[in-house]
Amino acid sequence: MSMEMQGGKVLPIEISGELKKSFIDYSMSVIASRALPDVRDGLKPVHRRILYTFHELGMTPNKPYSKSARLVGDCMGKFHPHGDSSIYDAVVRLAQDFSSRYPLVDGHGNFGSVDGDSAAAMRYTECRMDKMATFMLADIDKDTVNFVPNYDEKQEEPSVLPSKFPNLLVNGSSGIAVGMATNIPPHNLTEVIDGTIAQIDNPDITIKELMEYIKGPDLPTGAMIMGTEGIYQAYTTGRGIFKTRAKAHIEHMEKSGKMRILITEIPFMVNKARLVEKIAELVREKKIEGITDLRDESDRSGMRIVIELRRDVVPQIILNQLYKHTQLEESFGMNMLALVDGRPKLLTLKEMIYYFIEHQRDVITRRTRFELNKAEAEAHILEGLRIALDHIDEVIQIIRTSADETDAKNNLMARFGLSEKQSQAIVDMRLKRLTGLEREKIENQLAELLKTIEYLRAVLASEKMVDEIIKTELNEIKDKFGDERRTQISIDVSNMQIEDLIADEDVVITVTHRGYIKRIPLNSYKSQRRGGKGVNGMATREEDFVEHLFITSTHQYILFFTSRGKVYRLKAHEIPEASKTAKGIAIVNILNINPSEEEITAILAIKAYSEDFCLFTATKHGIVKKSALNEYDSQRKDGLIALTLDEGDELIGVRLTREEDHILMATKNGLSICFNCSDVRQMGRTARGVKGINLTEDDSVVGMDVIYEDGSELLTMTENGLSKRTDVSEYRVQGRGGKGIIAMKLNEKTGSLIGIKVVKPEDQLMIITEDGIVIRQDVSGISKQGRSAQGVMAMRTRESRVVAIAKVVNKEDVDNEVLNEDEEE
Repeated sequence: MSMEMQGGKVLPIEISGELKKSFIDYSMSVIASRALPDVRDGLKPVHRRILYTFHELGMTPNKPYSKSARLVGDCMGKFHPHGDSSIYDAVVRLAQDFSSRYPLVDGHGNFGSVDGDSAAAMRYTECRMDKMATFMLADIDKDTVNFVPNYDEKQEEPSVLPSKFPNLLVNGSSGIAVGMATNIPPHNLTEVIDGTIAQIDNPDITIKELMEYIKGPDLPTGAMIMGTEGIYQAYTTGRGIFKTRAKAHIEHMEKSGKMRILITEIPFMVNKARLVEKIAELVREKKIEGITDLRDESDRSGMRIVIELRRDVVPQIILNQLYKHTQLEESFGMNMLALVDGRPKLLTLKEMIYYFIEHQRDVITRRTRFELNKAEAEAHILEGLRIALDHIDEVIQIIRTSADETDAKNNLMARFGLSEKQSQAIVDMRLKRLTGLEREKIENQLAELLKTIEYLRAVLASEKMVDEIIKTELNEIKDKFGDERRTQISIDVSNMQIEDLIADEDVVITVTHRGYIKRIPLNSYKSQRRGGKGVNGMATREEDFVEHLFITSTHQYILFFTSRGKVYRLKAHEIPEASKTAKGIAIVNILNINPSEEEITAILAIKAYSEDFCLFTATKHGIVKKSALNEYDSQRKDGLIALTLDEGDELIGVRLTREEDHILMATKNGLSICFNCSDVRQMGRTARGVKGINLTEDDSVVGMDVIYEDGSELLTMTENGLSKRTDVSEYRVQGRGGKGIIAMKLNEKTGSLIGIKVVKPEDQLMIITEDGIVIRQDVSGISKQGRSAQGVMAMRTRESRVVAIAKVVNKEDVDNEVLNEDEEE
């Protein structure tokens, strides 16, 4: 139905259908004419129109700069009627060396900064075409590309630029259309050209082989790409994600003795000012602790962000926290979508290069055909002139006797069989061309033209020659503009086991009473004879002393049990390495514990969570508990509940046990008890436990160990440095919960018992005092005595006292003691 209204027609239309049609039209316009680049030149329409406007206005690299407003005005008026701000924004990005890997616009003035500062208004800035952009437009006047009418059909504009290099890969592109988006990162010009030439030479090249040339994206701001897995996925499927990290290094500050982190490159498209603000915000909110100063010292010579740290923090841990919580680490989602024959298509790396090569073949062919036609036309004229010079007198006579120019041309064509163009050239010929020198010049020009025509015809007849021309021109661009890669491609450590990068070696872990921890290579200690003075093992404060010391390997798990009955977990290599005399690092900096509420009371090293082993704990009040080891397998940073403690009680020992093992416990008053591990039933992780030994009021448990095999010996040590070895067979097996038997005869000379260890004669022992003095000696150097003997002097303590002992064992013994290789497999 229709009705007449003011001389026109009004047609009733269903609104849903009209909206659908209109939105589809709008979507296709955005996809094809605004947001997506063409695979051939890698440009969106606005960028193409900007470069063509440069060409039209003659704003070339060899000319002075012109106002940006002039360029924008011409581009908007002739080709891009979408507002001056959108055009100028595109010009600015083409000029920014931190946005474009190879800028196509040479800007003069304030074109913004990596801090997010906007460019000055276009009436203030000046610009011209960059030298590289000339190769985007090279030979555009030689019919190399198609021209289409502009928006008002008053002029024509190129539908694509000749683009002598693969700009889509080299400078990348990003854009959001309707229902689709593109995000192609920039690449290194040298690598892309080498890859393109390799594909020309071998059309069947694989993407893996291409990646030998094109390693991956090369971002304008440098930084680092972590791993190649995401890049390979994008190159093979068109989509993939890779991580980028800022380039940072840790250095020592000589004056203050502190450490600092220097950031010299940041990920692509990250705002530096906002990045610095985010770091400051994390420090204010105490999400990252240990940063004492933050400065941006960047200048025209390069980027430099300085992060100063407290002395007691691990720089690498702070840096890892910054990677996690800020844009120092970013993910880049590659979406290699571009227009192919006007339609959006998701492309692989090989397809992108293929379409560029095909475009260049078309450009070279069209250029050659244009030059051939031009050369043939010039040769045609010269042949006519040569005929005229050979019959100059007759030609002059014909022209003189002709009524007018038209009659003269007709007469010449009739007499000499010339074409209209040749006869016109003869009529227009000046008298100076009649000289002998000019005649020779015409002959030479004609000979050169004939050679050119022969070459151009050969090019048109040979695809191989076309490809050679493409390769030659690509190499010329590479030689002129090629540079070194800026973005380093590194290993993605987040997707690999860190142990792959760390040697498996024996280390000593020490923890002080005040909560300082460190890792020291075992070979830092030299073996001494019994009674030696020892070496300095740790620099401690006056009121501090080493409370825990044990030997493990860098790949083992370390379980930390606290006075509140919680357990935390680290790998040994995560504990910072330090020298023998260094104090170490505060444990609160690597474990999520509250030092005012809990302290580390027991530490255990394990290799894996085996079902064959149980975790056996003993407390100062003689309470013991046995739990399944796998109940403690957790990555929780705030710890797990390990056991429930009575008020005033604390954990003094944790060991791995099996059902057939025997447990030995000893008290400070020199009593001991030995019972079967099977006497203690298996309980849940949070259970309190049962009584292991019956204590008197003034006594407490000082040590607990496990007898794994017959023939072992029990080594006992007192606070005054006296020690002895006794066969474990002298400690008869009793029932759990008894009062025990004498383990060592104590008096004022010996002092209280401070610890026990189940040893073998070939073992070595580490003894440490509250002053931090450490001695390492052979167990065989300590006398073997009866159960009730008082022992011999193992270490001269002088004014100090022994606070800890640890057994040094061979690597094979560690595996056997904790989890042997068979059980681990």
